[in-house]
Amino acid sequence: MSRLVFITGASSGIGQALAWRFYQAGYSLALVARHVHKIESWVSARQMIVARYQIYSADVAIPDSIVAAGQACLVQQGIPDVVIACAGISIGVDTAQQADIRVIARTFATNNTGTVATFHPFLGAMVKRGSGVIVGIGSVNGIRGFPGHGANCPSKAAMISYCECLRGELRGSGVKVVTLCPGYIDTPLTQKNAYAMPFLMQPEDFAEKAFRAIEAGVSYRVIPWQMGVVANVLRLLPNWLFDKAFARRARKPRNTDT
Repeated sequence: MSRLVFITGASSGIGQALAWRFYQAGYSLALVARHVHKIESWVSARQMIVARYQIYSADVAIPDSIVAAGQACLVQQGIPDVVIACAGISIGVDTAQQADIRVIARTFATNNTGTVATFHPFLGAMVKRGSGVIVGIGSVNGIRGFPGHGANCPSKAAMISYCECLRGELRGSGVKVVTLCPGYIDTPLTQKNAYAMPFLMQPEDFAEKAFRAIEAGVSYRVIPWQMGVVANVLRLLPNWLFDKAFARRARKPRNTDT
């Protein structure tokens, strides 16, 4: 019987790229997204074997919705070997604009609460079985805060911290927690950025490196590694120098700018 991976955000970007990489490795797929028709078109174009995938409709920003999808997966496909919380959003914000308060709330609901709700249905069963891998998607943007990123940067910092908490809680259970921090990946989330994106990767290249990290069960990895070096250097900069260096950097587009 093939191993099973449960992936949210599978309709585009790194979620879809990871789904294809795991499929190529022989895994069966539990694919989750709001836009089910996009996944259906994609699996059809890839001529995937019907018996090796199941599609679930869910909005990770609504906890009951993604929990229900996880429970359906347990019934229809069994306990996954790997659960990857890929669904996420990244939108520029301005705290002076009242409308952006809702954007920040939605970002945390998707990136953070949604991740917790994604993992929730499976943890008890994985611990009882004594094996499994839980994968959270952080970001190099979670290592320092950039102007205009008042939603994305703190949500990703929280993701990194949350996964570290979970890793400690599951120590000795047989269930591993992997934190992946992508740099700049060429996806719809980054294509509207108006600033330089060093070491920009294609989703397929990211998926290959992420797959290897997940299979190895590493606790934390920045992909590509060059962005990890950059992020660590920025972390070491004194605040006055960091603030000066990024004060004039172009900001991420807000909802009203897109």
